Amino acid sequence: MRENVVEELRHLQSDDQTKRKMLEILKRFHSEDETEPLDEDVDDSILSDDTIRKILSGGEVNINDLSLEEKKRFQRALAAGELSKMIEPWDPWWLKPAVRTICLSKDGAQLIQPMANREDLESDQPSDIPCGPKTPLPSLRKLISTEPSPLLAVHLVDIIYSYCFTLRVYNGDWQSDAVGSAMMVLSISSVLGQAGQPETVQEALCYCLEQTCSPAYRHIGGLQFGLALVDDITNLLSLGSPALICMLCDLQRMIMAAERELKSEKQRKLRKSETKSKLKLAERKVYFIMCWVHEQPNKALSSLAAIVSAEKSSLMEYGGNKSFPRTEKNVAGNKGKALIEEM
Repeated sequence: MRENVVEELRHLQSDDQTKRKMLEILKRFHSEDETEPLDEDVDDSILSDDTIRKILSGGEVNINDLSLEEKKRFQRALAAGELSKMIEPWDPWWLKPAVRTICLSKDGAQLIQPMANREDLESDQPSDIPCGPKTPLPSLRKLISTEPSPLLAVHLVDIIYSYCFTLRVYNGDWQSDAVGSAMMVLSISSVLGQAGQPETVQEALCYCLEQTCSPAYRHIGGLQFGLALVDDITNLLSLGSPALICMLCDLQRMIMAAERELKSEKQRKLRKSETKSKLKLAERKVYFIMCWVHEQPNKALSSLAAIVSAEKSSLMEYGGNKSFPRTEKNVAGNKGKALIEEM
């Protein structure tokens, strides 16, 4: 209703009488919407005139713009989970049927379609599916002089988990906070955030699940949320290299957008420099993995998906006891403690 009122205002002359009527309508609507006031002694269901005027004018309203009573009501609604009803659930692009029609050129670049075929392109690959690289991907031989590490497959699992974790938390909209999204990826991924070198799929998954069940993120969904993300990994791997390249390209764009945002933010030089260095290193790793994925046969990726699926079954078996198997590297530092435990 409020959106309809705002739309009508755009087509009306904004004289004082019209403004007063619209404010009265909004106040009445807002008052009637509250069937059970949270506090009988305080009527905090009505927005102030200043706040409503700011909304009508199209300006942004932050927490500091609210009155004391409005802040209390907002915090109560937040704690009660009422605000979540206002957010439309996001459907991950990698679960949509159209994702299986993604086509890239032989060199891994996004195919360029003539303008006449634009509608066909949009029907086959919706805009919510990330685009592939704009330029051809170089051969690994041009990037390194030695054979690529056989552990890159394990590192890919770690990176996919961190990407899916972040997009689900941000409801698919990482663009709303590129820096926050990129830093979340780095906090979940040992490969991108800690320069980790997991040697097995189990080790990679255990680290990611440990972060998911940590105090910082356990309120999001804990163990069950983490296990659902393992399914996301399996789904993406089963789609083959085109979908994975688009996913990694989207992750690269996220990190690069975070780098650009940092340049415009005012932070302490030391902290800003450290963050930029981490993001730059992560962006390079993502690009290298992208080039590696481009050269992998789909059969190898399908086999990796089967391994991840088998590891999930193992994790669920251990998960009944709220703890998980420990890797040799973590035994020394966590003696006597489970590597992952849902608090």
